[in-house]
Amino acid sequence: MGLLGGFLGGYLGQLAGASSAPTSSGTPGGSAGTVTGFCDAATVAARVLPAIVTINVVSSAGGGVGTGSIIRDDGYILTNNHVISDAANGATIIVTFSNGQQVPATLIGRSPQADIAVVKVDIGSKLPAVAIGDSDMLAVGQPVVALGAPLGLSSTVTAGIVSALGRDVPVASDDGGAALLAGAIQTDAAINPGNSGGALVDCNGAQIGVNSAIATVPNSAGQAGGGSVGIGFAVPVNLAMSLANQLIDTGKVSYPYFGMQVVAIPQDVAEKFNTEPGLFVEGVTPGGPAEKAGIQAGDIITALDGQSATDVAALTRIKLTKKPGDTVEVSYLRGTEKGTATVTLGEAP
Repeated sequence: MGLLGGFLGGYLGQLAGASSAPTSSGTPGGSAGTVTGFCDAATVAARVLPAIVTINVVSSAGGGVGTGSIIRDDGYILTNNHVISDAANGATIIVTFSNGQQVPATLIGRSPQADIAVVKVDIGSKLPAVAIGDSDMLAVGQPVVALGAPLGLSSTVTAGIVSALGRDVPVASDDGGAALLAGAIQTDAAINPGNSGGALVDCNGAQIGVNSAIATVPNSAGQAGGGSVGIGFAVPVNLAMSLANQLIDTGKVSYPYFGMQVVAIPQDVAEKFNTEPGLFVEGVTPGGPAEKAGIQAGDIITALDGQSATDVAALTRIKLTKKPGDTVEVSYLRGTEKGTATVTLGEAP
């Protein structure tokens, strides 16, 4: 079994001193083209590489290298939060274009929960921007190309396929909480530390994901090893762009909330108490969305929007993929009675 190798972009080298890479919490569109075979990687590279940048984050304590993609010709760049998180504490961001030009960048905003961030450069002229695809149209087996700066090697191109879709990959967050790559795209295109924040694109060169994490094989000490074993994960571009647009417009992301506190009931515990696995509702916020919908403390939530809810990541996924005002169908168990409720999500304070 592989362990999630954690965040990739933290090829945290010795730019100005020692630092350590963050690790994961687990042991983890216009998408045209045939579903079999491989992309013409040379054509894709020529089309996309001008819109791919290497991101260096430098501070007195050290630094790191990651990747970003230019998503607007006025200088907005999409990347992972873990690539630039030190900039929130005063570190300097330097962007290197494919032609070698280096310019400083400004942090626009970030979502630690989804591991997405936006930075911006100003050079007084239009920049080549990547085309944005539709990650909802992907198919397993579809050929893809990954572009980035693995181990700091800028303008690196690898090819593979979409290995799986809809993976929820928990990873550590720099704010001390948990982040989730919600509905992640799994690919066997080689991704390594430094690729984080780079583009996963289809055969037309349209970005369909943000390369973010890998699974690795434990070493002899039982710790996660480094390097690609053909299991990488990318944030779907539809989700990434939804968050990026909010960051560009307001500098922050508006998350929805249920207004309830839950804890997961594992399968073995459920069997011991002769109940179903799910999310045990410890409490509800008075006047909050869950209470208004009829959810009560003591209920066991078994499904959210028709998907089984066996861990807290199910709630996190709703938080990242829904908006305030959206509705969520909740299936629950109250004692021995089953019920459903429709929760209209509120806006988190």
